[in-house]
Amino acid sequence: MTKTLRIMGPLLAMCLGGAAAAEETKLPDTLSWTAYNVGSSGYSQSVAIGKALQDEYGVTLRVVPAKNDVSRVVPVVSGQIDFAAAGSGVFYAAEGVLGWAKPELGPQPLQMVMSASGNNCLALGTAADANIVTAADLKGKRLPWVVGSPALQTNVTAFLAYGGLTWDDVTKVEVSGFDAAWKAILNDQADAMTSFTTGGGTEVDASPRGLRWLETPHDETENWARMQAVAPHMAKRIATAGTNISDANPLQCSGFPYPILVTAPDRDAGLVMNMAKGIDEQFERFVAAEPSASGWAKDRQNFQWVLPYHEGAVAYWKSVGLWSDENEAHNRYLLSRQAVIANAWQDLEDKSADDFQKRWMAARADALRAANMPTVWDN
Repeated sequence: MTKTLRIMGPLLAMCLGGAAAAEETKLPDTLSWTAYNVGSSGYSQSVAIGKALQDEYGVTLRVVPAKNDVSRVVPVVSGQIDFAAAGSGVFYAAEGVLGWAKPELGPQPLQMVMSASGNNCLALGTAADANIVTAADLKGKRLPWVVGSPALQTNVTAFLAYGGLTWDDVTKVEVSGFDAAWKAILNDQADAMTSFTTGGGTEVDASPRGLRWLETPHDETENWARMQAVAPHMAKRIATAGTNISDANPLQCSGFPYPILVTAPDRDAGLVMNMAKGIDEQFERFVAAEPSASGWAKDRQNFQWVLPYHEGAVAYWKSVGLWSDENEAHNRYLLSRQAVIANAWQDLEDKSADDFQKRWMAARADALRAANMPTVWDN
């Protein structure tokens, strides 16, 4: 049994980017997403979207909370779950690096449906009394190194690179997690840490140390090139939401979408197209219930991010006039990059644990260089 919603254009014409015409199309009774844990912004947004879809179309969206990227992504790739509302970890998963450079995991062929880019950003929050005004001022400062979290480590490394620095230029303070990193600043054991501007820094701001977000001006092209060489998923953004940030006091900064709705390449194109359509159509309804979901708006989509879009999503974005020739060229490049990485994984015959990560990363880098593509991680 299926539920129906109104969509513009026959499925075949839509998938080919043809002219739109009114036609009934179908969504399943039940859809499933993985998301971040209960209480997270991603989970709350997913639930709000599900409620809007249920109210309008009678479709039940089952949101499955998952504690880490592996448990969010693997069920989608394996076909157990339809979509994942994930974070920037999907980039590492698709690239087969960091925590994914393991024999039992490897590169994941993830493709995007759409994403949310809110009014916040991912910035480096600094203790005001540390006098860090530019990224170069990080030299000699104390920065947290979150043990066992390559993604958080990479975020901080990217800001160091923005300032032309490495970990050799600062004092590394090992901490157990994100919260511990911010506690270290509060207790004058560290001087700066990355966070979404709406998700960290409040306690430091209220403390005697005070809070200052590090600005990454968009016209500093050389600095941006160094940052994106470390973290290609970082994109320019102007934040108007967060601690000490507002419309009257915006921040030129960096960021990446969150949540990022991804699926597997073999997911049905019609399903993916209708998923994008349903979310877009019900935007006003779910954002009224969950204001943090404002980043799902169609005019905030980044069609030239670091993951390719699914053919069904491309069909929908074409149908509403938002898919350009430049977007298509970028998407084809990303699909070819995924193929190069997948082939390198397939060709690596010995996937035993001994020195596996070193051997895999070398094979991956060789394949990307042969294709004249950036390696990003080549150690």
